[in-house]
Amino acid sequence: MQPVLDPNPQNGQKKLLAVLGAMLAIGVVIAVIATIAAPS
Repeated sequence: MQPVLDPNPQNGQKKLLAVLGAMLAIGVVIAVIATIAAPS
């Protein structure tokens, strides 16, 4: 069993991609809401 804090490059890359994907998705959602809310 590997410790949780043991650096795993593959795992770290997946985590980084997940974080970047989440940030990108949040940015898109905010942009869409801003675009819809702006004309009102």
